[in-house]
Amino acid sequence: MKYKELPSSVFQRNRAAFMAQMKPNTIALFHSNEMTLTNADGAYRFTQNSNMYYLSGLDQEEIYLVLFPDAPNPDWKELLFIRETNETIAIWEGWKYAKKEAADASAIKNVYFYKDFDAFFYRMMSHCEGVYVDINEHERNAIPSQGPGYKIIKRLREEFPAHAIHKAAAILQDLRAIKSPEEVAQMQVAMDITEKAFRRVLSFVKPGVNECEVEAEIQHEFLRNRATGPAYDSIIASGRNACVLHYVQNEAPCNDGDLLLMDFGAEYGNYSADLTRTIPVNGVFTDRQKDVYNACLRVFKGARNMLRVGTLLEEYHKEVGKMMEKELLGLRLISEKDIENQDPSWPAYKKYFMHGTSHFLGLDTHDVGNRYKPFQAGMVFTCEPGIYILEENMGIRIENDILITDGDPIDLMANIPIEVEEIEALMRA
Repeated sequence: MKYKELPSSVFQRNRAAFMAQMKPNTIALFHSNEMTLTNADGAYRFTQNSNMYYLSGLDQEEIYLVLFPDAPNPDWKELLFIRETNETIAIWEGWKYAKKEAADASAIKNVYFYKDFDAFFYRMMSHCEGVYVDINEHERNAIPSQGPGYKIIKRLREEFPAHAIHKAAAILQDLRAIKSPEEVAQMQVAMDITEKAFRRVLSFVKPGVNECEVEAEIQHEFLRNRATGPAYDSIIASGRNACVLHYVQNEAPCNDGDLLLMDFGAEYGNYSADLTRTIPVNGVFTDRQKDVYNACLRVFKGARNMLRVGTLLEEYHKEVGKMMEKELLGLRLISEKDIENQDPSWPAYKKYFMHGTSHFLGLDTHDVGNRYKPFQAGMVFTCEPGIYILEENMGIRIENDILITDGDPIDLMANIPIEVEEIEALMRA
């Protein structure tokens, strides 16, 4: 692997926690993500199913994981089925897990080949009453997709209609939301790589460079530090482009006098970092840019301090909104009359700050978690207020990744320059 793998004990512990919440006499089936074709014989870069990785530690296609804690045969409690490699695969595709390597990485001793799955599957199904199936149930997933989990459900309904089907996501969303120390350490590597990329572009950006050139500098720093690549499509947005929240074209020149909003993060060992910084293209903030930036920074610091055990995400967002309302009044972007006449479902401040402040972070950039449950120690959230002033061709967002603890929140990106003076000094150097 390009990255340093987590100890197999992490995945063993994750499986034990999942199985402890399974209904009696049930099994759970997990399948790796599939290779997805682009055109002709090309394929997208393989990205592992996050739940498969969380439970097995294996980062490869064509894998089944079966969990059967009440199995009558002790050898069926945890089973892996992996792709059987051969000389042709080795020549054309390279290394694939051998049985012992898969066993060592996952701490699962019973490993078989993928082609053997059906023989085991029919035998196990005769001894269980229900099956947990893994499908993408992220609440922000509005695009229907027919991944391996849907195919498993179809097969179960056709061949085993008397068995109950259960949702693995309901258990895993709660488990994955709480990060172990090993996971936090892996995320910190991704964040440290992201910091290196940011410091690199501070000395690179100047009037006339193109957004795509800035993205190339970031990508170079990611890869040279053994990141898989970006955790998501980098947003490199200069001037007016920064007012487009998910701008990813990254094709415009960075002009003298404009601000450059950069939202990017490295992926390391399947874990994501998520950073946003806004810098002046010419290295010096104007007075107006500085005022707006510092207003956003004050909201960021206030919001960061509210990421504490027991807080509810919806209430947190409301309180951050009140802080932003005060700052926008000070910037003369909204008035007391605007607030008096506002629609409570879309407050006046939303004209300039229209998105949420925080989301779960982990194996996915928009990680799983229940937004209606109180924050718990071990959760990691982004903190990312923004102010977008289309009429001034200016968008500012500031974002760090925060670990919730039993005490004060820990800013995992605290070493990354954030103050106006820090940024200007580094751009002068």
